[in-house]
Amino acid sequence: MAKRQNTHKNKRINSSWRKPQGKHSNQRLKKNSAPQMPQAGLRTPKDQRGLHPSGFEDVLVHRPEDLEDLDSDEQAARIASKVGGRKTEMILEKAEELDVKVLNPGDQE
Repeated sequence: MAKRQNTHKNKRINSSWRKPQGKHSNQRLKKNSAPQMPQAGLRTPKDQRGLHPSGFEDVLVHRPEDLEDLDSDEQAARIASKVGGRKTEMILEKAEELDVKVLNPGDQE
């Protein structure tokens, strides 16, 4: 990730990217000693952008009833972090019944 120049030197400068404008800016001149600037590069195909590496669309699930709306061919469930152990087990059982993939099943005993 490219950072704004001189953010490591000055506390009040935000690290979000801004293009260097200075006449003698080493970052603008793309010197090896300076941080790299963002560049246009390769990109994933449009139909794959935003998908989980497994190829499924990520859907956040809070309760077992949320699994009924999922398309098991294109969508996978991710259990929310605030969900407790008992409800997680219920979600995993329901996902197995409906043949829905769970991306973060955790420790299954």
